Amino acid sequence: MTTPSLDLGLTGNCQVASLIDRHGTHVWTCMPRLDGDPAFCELLAGSGAARGGRWAIELLDQASCTQVYERNTAILETTMTDTQGGVVAVTDFCPRLRQYERNYRPAMLVRLVRRVAGRPRLRMILAPSDDYGARLRASIAGSHHIRYVGRDHDLRLTTNSSIAAIQERRVFVLEDTLACILGPDETIGESVPLLCQRLLDATRDYWTDWVRSLAIPYEWQEAVIRAAITLKLCSYEDTGAILAALTTSIPESPNSGRNWDYRFCWIRDTYFTVQALNRLGATRTMEGYLRFIQNLTATPPLRLQPCYSIDGGLDLQESIVPHLPGYRDMGPVRVGNAAYAQLQHDVYGAAILAVTQCFFDERLVRRGTEELFTTLESLGEQAVAVFGHEDAGIWEFRGRTGVHTFSAAVSWAAADRLARIAARLGLGERSHYWRGHARRMAGQLREAAWCADLHTFTSTFHGRGVDASLLLLAELGVVDWTDPKYVSTVEYIGATLRRGPFLARYADADDFGTPDVAFSVCTFWYINALWGIGRHADARELFEQMLCRRSSLGLMSEDLAPDSGEMWGNFPQTYSMVGIINCAMRLSRSWEDAL
Repeated sequence: MTTPSLDLGLTGNCQVASLIDRHGTHVWTCMPRLDGDPAFCELLAGSGAARGGRWAIELLDQASCTQVYERNTAILETTMTDTQGGVVAVTDFCPRLRQYERNYRPAMLVRLVRRVAGRPRLRMILAPSDDYGARLRASIAGSHHIRYVGRDHDLRLTTNSSIAAIQERRVFVLEDTLACILGPDETIGESVPLLCQRLLDATRDYWTDWVRSLAIPYEWQEAVIRAAITLKLCSYEDTGAILAALTTSIPESPNSGRNWDYRFCWIRDTYFTVQALNRLGATRTMEGYLRFIQNLTATPPLRLQPCYSIDGGLDLQESIVPHLPGYRDMGPVRVGNAAYAQLQHDVYGAAILAVTQCFFDERLVRRGTEELFTTLESLGEQAVAVFGHEDAGIWEFRGRTGVHTFSAAVSWAAADRLARIAARLGLGERSHYWRGHARRMAGQLREAAWCADLHTFTSTFHGRGVDASLLLLAELGVVDWTDPKYVSTVEYIGATLRRGPFLARYADADDFGTPDVAFSVCTFWYINALWGIGRHADARELFEQMLCRRSSLGLMSEDLAPDSGEMWGNFPQTYSMVGIINCAMRLSRSWEDAL
């Protein structure tokens, strides 16, 4: 068994998603939705566990394996070659297409296994698990399908392959193309190869059309397109929720115990994701998220929590899966996230920031209304009420609280944006009201968060430590990019938080000790800040270094080891993909200057 890595491919359709390793094996797949019980969980099975919870295509006498995405799509192709010259191409995708005037996105994985050359000999191992890998599903064979029985729902494989060969894991010679559909236990009443080809063609058309609509920068186009598709795949279209990542419990660094379940919708993370996609012109995600926020705020009392399940559920109680050893045997494996119960006061401002554009963008179908503004005002009042109060902060400390500068800054941004929205709607009195709050909050923040002897803003009011979120003060508008206090803060953070070429979140010890990895999005924030204060060459150089740290397929996780550049943390991390988009948009030469 090879050592797991995060050099993984991703395919999905905004209902389900699957991570596929460099050998073409599905190693992490939650079904029937993005936060569901994983049908394949080999990624977290550890070295000593039985190789269950996977879907592998094994080529006997394999000599090499390569992997690429079809251009501008979420369709992944793995090509395997054996020592006798036999070549097999495996195409993996989740259908996503327009049908009956809506997006068709079934909870379905499709695999096409095509002979390219020679007489390749294969073995297919399809072993779905149940209850987070506690057991393999029992299989029941039909004439052209296999039903895999689960505790809560059954899965069905429909295929033109030999059912016995799959069930008994026999070696067979691939003579033609095998077509496989794994999804709900429903009968498929048409030719499976023809259906798979039709779904493939339509899915390819969907993604190429979607990419064609993006307003991408002149430079780094491939990186931006892959990041945008990845962000799209981390959204749950049914409710409009956006997940922080698609996995749970990939440790932030080796044996650190910093293993968290990220398959939820964080209000803060979603703001950054929506902002990045809006910059590319992909505004439908914002419109879907607006629906999610409206549903969260439909029932009083109005108190937002930091994160929610992807259907808006409130209770994310955290537990440990005892029978999964974890990624590289580095448990624990957690399901749920106790951060949902924390006080994180930036949530109110983040929700307002995420939907502000809908009041100003004439392209949108679902534009901001006075009724929506009234709802946002309720969130704004909460932001004003919690301004300057202690919370767990952006880094979700479990063992301490403080008056965090970032939380206060986002609360200020809530008042500032509400003033702008009210002016846009012609509500002069309300604009004056919110502008007054914004002025007062900005004054208090700039005074309480500034440390004169260190020449830097600090992570907490009247504190002496710094964290990378201070780099966002200019992005939010609390200070100008050229403000000497901001410039000196950027310089101080660069001197204090650099880990090799990359940036840590903070330098102080937390509940688990002192962090020993770099947090990818913080490096992207630093790149943006360097550009904003005029250090353009430094920003471009560091951005190129970060792009070199992506996986072979252009994806990123949460963290980087400073020495090796190896990826750690949950994958793919929306924060990191957002960083790629935002930096490319800011740093790129314009089309007019380049052509």
